Amino acid sequence: MSDHAPLILDIAGTSLTDVDRRRLAHPMTGGIILFARNWQDRAHLQVLCADIKSVGEDLLICVDHEGGRVQRFRTGGFTHLPPMRALGELWMKEGSGQTAGAMAATNAATAAGYVLGAELRACGVDFSFTPVLDLDWGESGVIGDRSFHRDPRVVTLLAKSLVHGLLRAGMANCGKHFPGHGFVKADSHAEIPVDGRSLKAILADDAAPYQWLNTALSGVMPAHVVYPKVDPRPAGFSSRWLNDILRGQLGFGGAVISDDLSMAGARLIEGRELSFTEAAVAALNAGCDLVPLCNQSVNDPQAVDDLLDGLARAQVKGQWQASEASEQRRLALLPAGPAMPWDALMAHPDYIHALGLLP
Repeated sequence: MSDHAPLILDIAGTSLTDVDRRRLAHPMTGGIILFARNWQDRAHLQVLCADIKSVGEDLLICVDHEGGRVQRFRTGGFTHLPPMRALGELWMKEGSGQTAGAMAATNAATAAGYVLGAELRACGVDFSFTPVLDLDWGESGVIGDRSFHRDPRVVTLLAKSLVHGLLRAGMANCGKHFPGHGFVKADSHAEIPVDGRSLKAILADDAAPYQWLNTALSGVMPAHVVYPKVDPRPAGFSSRWLNDILRGQLGFGGAVISDDLSMAGARLIEGRELSFTEAAVAALNAGCDLVPLCNQSVNDPQAVDDLLDGLARAQVKGQWQASEASEQRRLALLPAGPAMPWDALMAHPDYIHALGLLP
């Protein structure tokens, strides 16, 4: 069997147990996502990340660390990054017709990306699921101030600037939630949102940043949202959205990472509730390269083992095909170049300069 390792798992505690090590060493496991519950302090995070890498050097250590209210590590010297809306507000500050606000905002976005990436990498974390490309329609509580702006052009240029900062820190990126989560009110953690707009309307507006950023994005996370005029399945389970539109029409060539399989929006497909294994197989067959399962190590540890075994069995049975291209896209998310150690980073002129640019 091919060594495509599509699963991203989590752990319950602040250090690896023997069970965690076994799961991380499983051939189906390609990464781990950390949460605030795994955080004690910075020194401990470095030890935990080193421990994870001792299980598998190419395990991708991920976190949801965007700034604002979605920032897993907030103490121990981590900079409190602004919500992305603050960068959009900075853009607008000097009114239309003047570029100074926009120039200051793009520079601040690059600074935010650099600080975010460099601080995480100094602790051993490889990758953050950022930037949010959803438009701020003023409807979605779950997106809200995580969005840069309502205008897809402003979102694109601020996201591109943030990605530039991440890149300077050696970190890849993940645009989310394709083709757009900002228009719907429902929270896909709890229910399946439905966006009834036409494909033409979505492509003209919410999905536009994905085309404009197709040379800059290394990862994309689809939304657990149904767009019934395009496909009855949520975007992350839709070959039409992922292969035909995202890859074919919009020209994206990087990794597609499903949103969390444990979310309510993830496992109800065309009216039927799927098991985690069935949902993972459906996501992989639709065009996802990586599939995270979050929080089950705490809520239902057996479910994690069932998914690992179930996905391996499904591969043997030919229910999904391992993909060498998917594995290469996963490996491309690993950081480039050595990380700067924390103390050296704190004294580095680029870092000090970047801190001064944050809104």
